[in-house]
Amino acid sequence: MSTWKELTTVEEWQDILERSSDKPAVVLKHSTTCPVSASALDEYEQYLSGKPNGEVDYYLVKVIESRPVSNQIAEDLGIKHASPQILYFKDKESVWNTSHWSVTNKHITAVLD
Repeated sequence: MSTWKELTTVEEWQDILERSSDKPAVVLKHSTTCPVSASALDEYEQYLSGKPNGEVDYYLVKVIESRPVSNQIAEDLGIKHASPQILYFKDKESVWNTSHWSVTNKHITAVLD
């Protein structure tokens, strides 16, 4: 079973972005006060509890608690912020992203597997 690691600093984000040239990554932007985001987190964790793509690293950013990280992700990947929002990137560029009710186990599986 894979699990996500929480990103809390811009430095952690920049390190992951740099490493994405070697290993792709997924970040879920999560709002701890939003029911839609709680549903997206459940879907993300369902995906990770199954047979997730082992060639990808998985992360989570709490957008309220770590707003500078969330903002930097939007700026670096050139993707307007939303929450919940899931972003898949490699080689320092976005490959896929979606938000709100589209963050589902089925959708994540279709893209990553």
